[in-house]
Amino acid sequence: MIKSYSGEHMKIGILQTGLGPDVLVDEFGDYPDMFQVFLAGRGFTFETYRVLEGQFPDSIEACDGWLITGSKFGAYEDHAWIPPLEDFIRDVFTQKHPIVGVCFGHQIIAQALGGQVEKFKGGWKVGRQSYSTGDDQLTLNAYHQDQVITPPPSATRILGNEHCKNAVIYYGDTALTVQPHPEFSSDFVKALIDARGIGVIAPEILQSARDGLLPDVDAQKVADMFEAVLKGRKNS
Repeated sequence: MIKSYSGEHMKIGILQTGLGPDVLVDEFGDYPDMFQVFLAGRGFTFETYRVLEGQFPDSIEACDGWLITGSKFGAYEDHAWIPPLEDFIRDVFTQKHPIVGVCFGHQIIAQALGGQVEKFKGGWKVGRQSYSTGDDQLTLNAYHQDQVITPPPSATRILGNEHCKNAVIYYGDTALTVQPHPEFSSDFVKALIDARGIGVIAPEILQSARDGLLPDVDAQKVADMFEAVLKGRKNS
């Protein structure tokens, strides 16, 4: 049964699958810190589990809802923590607990449920990207090459573009995942380009990203969507 939360203090478990660059943490915080800022003022409390270091919740009942962060790792890579994370995701879906995921979180949820994740043959997508379906559109900061190539059967694609067809996915009323990074500020993306992009991503892609970064991305629209799913209000 899907719960609907109307009050305060819904506890969200952040499943941390990646670490922010050490040189940026003092200024911007680590990934869980960014999500707490991103979802601030919405009646959530948070507990972080560093699953990339083998720290998992005792059960899916440990929190009221779940959030999976981004990561520099590939969902398809051979890491000891990935199979138990996929098992945890499947348990969350079986029990109909709410869950949201961003970038790697978007990918690992799709993979755990039978989808396919690959490096996009078109290369990296960094900075301001617009995703649309019909009249609906979101503009968000992105930083990825991997993406969901084939969604699982339970997925409903909501938004995408020619470079990332499956950018925003719903799974019924209890899950929503996005490929771009609504929690990343434009200032952080600029700093991340310098910390991790140079020498890895083509200079022209990085320069285009720097030139196109603007503060008026639609991050709070995604925060609204996340809140609706986590609180069981998506169709209420």
